[in-house]
Amino acid sequence: MKNYIKDQIKKSYETKQDIYNNDALIDTIVEVAKECVKLYRGLNKTILAGNGGSAADAQHIAAELVGRYGFDRPSIPSLALTTDTSNLTAIGNDYGYDKVFSRQLEGMGQRGDIFIGISTSGNSVNIINAFESAKAKGIMTIALVGKDGGMMAKMADIAIVVPSNSTPRIQESHILIGHILCDIIEKEIFADGVGA
Repeated sequence: MKNYIKDQIKKSYETKQDIYNNDALIDTIVEVAKECVKLYRGLNKTILAGNGGSAADAQHIAAELVGRYGFDRPSIPSLALTTDTSNLTAIGNDYGYDKVFSRQLEGMGQRGDIFIGISTSGNSVNIINAFESAKAKGIMTIALVGKDGGMMAKMADIAIVVPSNSTPRIQESHILIGHILCDIIEKEIFADGVGA
């Protein structure tokens, strides 16, 4: 069992090492961070959504921004579309589960916001529908995905594709990337930045 545990840790490390060594992917994360900083300087908000573990990641990232990440500072507006059970069940019942995020974006998203859709496969239909609603409202779309990026990577304005086919490894990397984005946003807006 000890060797199995060490093997799981090694696989997680190797995925992160692949990200670390991929300059194009790091540049994409930089691009997303810059867009988020620009968004917040314009007094807009990030909106996030995902299913299952990715729903938890959406809520986690939004909470880091609204609450705090590394130090005390004013709250940063961020909304996870996965948290309101009345909305989710009403929309799911009346329009179908495929519309649970797109319908919320129609009501709460505004031009200048950024929508971050999280999916390990990149093919979650309710996130794809949300991308369509976001584009109709002039909301930038970011795909945080894995595997080959799926349909979401093709649709998004910017796609961060974790180089792995393993759902656990992708999810572990998604929260790492989410934490990096929160850290950069916080320091760029409320501290001395993070450098070039």
